[in-house]
Amino acid sequence: MTRFLRTTSTRRLLATIAGVIAAIAAGTAIAVAAAGSGPVPKRTSLARAVHEALAAKAVPGISGRISFTNHLIDASDLQGNADPILSGASGRFWLSKHQLRLELQSDNGDAQVLVNNGSFWISDPAANTVYEGKLPSQGKDSQANDSQGKDSAKGQDAIPSIADIQRDINRLARHLNVSGAIPGDVAGQPVYTIRISPKHDGGLLGNVQLAWDAVHGVPLRIGIYAQGQSSPILQLKVTDISYGTVPSSVFSIQPASGDKVVRIAPAASHAAQTTPAQGLARRQRAHAEVSGVAAVARHVPFALVSPSSLDGLQRRSATLLDWGGTPAALVTYGQNLGGVAVIEQAADAGGANPGGANPGGANAGGASAQGGGQGGLSLPTVSIDGATAQELATPLGTVLRFTRNGVAYTVIGSVPPTAAELAAKAL
Repeated sequence: MTRFLRTTSTRRLLATIAGVIAAIAAGTAIAVAAAGSGPVPKRTSLARAVHEALAAKAVPGISGRISFTNHLIDASDLQGNADPILSGASGRFWLSKHQLRLELQSDNGDAQVLVNNGSFWISDPAANTVYEGKLPSQGKDSQANDSQGKDSAKGQDAIPSIADIQRDINRLARHLNVSGAIPGDVAGQPVYTIRISPKHDGGLLGNVQLAWDAVHGVPLRIGIYAQGQSSPILQLKVTDISYGTVPSSVFSIQPASGDKVVRIAPAASHAAQTTPAQGLARRQRAHAEVSGVAAVARHVPFALVSPSSLDGLQRRSATLLDWGGTPAALVTYGQNLGGVAVIEQAADAGGANPGGANPGGANAGGASAQGGGQGGLSLPTVSIDGATAQELATPLGTVLRFTRNGVAYTVIGSVPPTAAELAAKAL
């Protein structure tokens, strides 16, 4: 992962970040179900609605149409071919046991994702490239856990009781605002929607929301909202859905001929020399308790900058990072999503040098207004006390990168650009 972060273009990195955010939202939250003409389920408690979703009978397959909306990154920052992940798109999906096909359609071609019995390939039509690989295989422990889960599913304790679910909701409500189960309809199906928002220190995040099929327990719409905005910043919704067996021919597709094929394999490791447990223990020993400003400063090959506060936010922690084999530092300020994180690393570490600046150069960071030509992506630039920084401002937060005196700084926070810039100037 660290190698990917160090070598990928800014355009591809931002596309991946947007995709990851959408994937995380799919597991936890979803957009409010607007009133439509479809059937609406009866009102019930959130605990009961969740219990019924968990107890729903499994379906042999699912297919339908989806729409992905992305307002996280302003279109003015994009040049060249539009990426469906960055610009949003509509498409189709098919899901069966051990098989998945997702198709996002755009004017620059259809992006395809196919997962078939442990193997996968992903097409990027804008780059005429296909990425192929295999999913991690399940070990004996995972298979044993699956077997135990199947056995326990036959008993009465496989699904949490309504009382157990209510206790979990009560614990969650200590830290978050949790709505009840809101009846509605999506794609012609009756749904319940839950809205979750931070009680405090939520940064620019307004709320995250999840709607699921009240009968089948399948998520049908997901979304993330910024503070003060009624429209989602990121949204993935099903616009049409069918439950039933999916023909195997749907998954019998091949990448377009002539596309460049990139094979993705797990990074090389010392597995031949050590067992997984020994490797984990070794990594834990190497980084155990390397925290605190003084301790971290002794392990990094540059002068650690960690003022006691940034723009009124008090320093909370300093932690040593392993950045692709090179020591780096993570310093955090403030609390929860309302805080700011600063990553510091040697300017030439892995060639990661924001803005195309000369590695190690004093006050380096001379990014052009065109973003250094990285994958056709243009990012605005700002001055941080003489250093030119690339700045990505979104409704949910800001990322700012610059280099000074041989140290590359990345400032990240769910804060407005002015707050991130003031924090950067205090470094």
